[in-house]
Amino acid sequence: MSAERSQQQHEIYERARLARDARFDGQFYIGVKTTGIYCRPICPANAPKSENVEFYPSAAAASEAGFRPCLRCRPECAPGTPAWSGTSTTVRRGLRLIAGGALDDGNVERLAERLGVTSRHMRRLFTHHLGASPLAVAHTQRLHFAKRLIDETDLSMQHIAGAAGYGSVRRFNDAFKNTYGRSPRELRKAGEPERVNDAAAPLNVRLPYRQPFDWHAQLRFWADRATPGVETVVDDTYWRTLSIDGEHAVISVRPAQQDGYLSLGLQGVDTSRLFEIVQSAREVFDLDAPIAEIASVLAADDVLQKALRANPGVRVPGAWDGFELTVRAVLGQQISVKAATTLAGRIAARYGEPLQLKYPEASVNLARIFPTPDKLRRARLNNMGLVTSRAETIRRIAAVVADGQLTFDAAQEPQDFVATLKSIRGVGDWTAQYVAMRALKNPDAFPASDLGLLKSIDRSQRVTPANLEQRAESWRPWRAYAALLLWGSLAGSGG
Repeated sequence: MSAERSQQQHEIYERARLARDARFDGQFYIGVKTTGIYCRPICPANAPKSENVEFYPSAAAASEAGFRPCLRCRPECAPGTPAWSGTSTTVRRGLRLIAGGALDDGNVERLAERLGVTSRHMRRLFTHHLGASPLAVAHTQRLHFAKRLIDETDLSMQHIAGAAGYGSVRRFNDAFKNTYGRSPRELRKAGEPERVNDAAAPLNVRLPYRQPFDWHAQLRFWADRATPGVETVVDDTYWRTLSIDGEHAVISVRPAQQDGYLSLGLQGVDTSRLFEIVQSAREVFDLDAPIAEIASVLAADDVLQKALRANPGVRVPGAWDGFELTVRAVLGQQISVKAATTLAGRIAARYGEPLQLKYPEASVNLARIFPTPDKLRRARLNNMGLVTSRAETIRRIAAVVADGQLTFDAAQEPQDFVATLKSIRGVGDWTAQYVAMRALKNPDAFPASDLGLLKSIDRSQRVTPANLEQRAESWRPWRAYAALLLWGSLAGSGG
């Protein structure tokens, strides 16, 4: 970064710090040299003098510089670092893998190999874009997650240590004493934790998000596409079933009592998989989207500017399971969202496992786990209103996923994934781009041939996919968000 750009960034951070601008929460951290503490931009404490602060692009960078987390503003509750932070796609993919636990074993070389770079180059990229090494990012992530569980749940310290990826309670205790100067038990005892109680689930975790965030718009999207028996929306809550290592689970997501948070309820989820499910939920509901950056690019287009005014907190919904979403996308080819949802429910009812879990919400109709690739690779899929060509495509996709020829690994390049998916007979560019948008969370994926997108740009004349692709060049790297905005202007369109 040039000296001039660095100075400009410093001035922006200084203004945001003094204004306690919530838009910058989680995008940088403030190290206070007089106290040795690092804070969020929204910290309610008296603002220190400018000469006594340093700015860091990530919590891990502040920690590596020797600062400890503030117990008042709680950096662990800030929205997460967007997976596409910085300009490096390698960093973006690396962050997603670390968020999924790729460095729980501390093997940096293996992570670098998955990303297709040397470990030295990967460290250089992380230091440049995040100000910290990959291991420091993983350590801070685990620490923050554990701190939230200490404050917000009644889980035992042993379970919290396991959920946060610490190999032992001793390592867990040492990490907290080295960082906070107190043991985990002392921190829980000293604080006044806000327990999230929910009769429908034995465990709840709060998920902070970047604002603005329109939960009701998210619910409408999921309600229209909820696979009957597998997922549903009841009142202000999203519910679904999951299979985790063969064990059945039910999750729920709803607004938390405190503004700026969702409440994730979990039943049947082993604490050792808690971190993974929490990270998945963050991606599925796109909680860390850098809304200000997205708006600054897309607002330059007249049509998108109008759509942004109607939906300033646009999000790109993710996917709980890449295979399930791909099947759903194939079902949605050339038919309405409602019709595709009906077909998905029929497939789940016939081929999905019955849910082996009871939960107290009588109004929630969940009965099935979505069928696996092995189950569908030889499924007849007959007598359910599905045309023969679609059934054959689903079987082909199931076979290549079951054989490992197609994966939804975040480490792969999105364009390689799209090419592999399109090589399957019956899968076109629309389907591949749509799956990349949601399952791989590629913010620049763009199904330019979508009829809804073509109609939304100019209804007075015919717009071709080539015309739309050309216009969308100025929307990079946020074309997926542009697609969601345009679909939002045409109710009932889009996957």
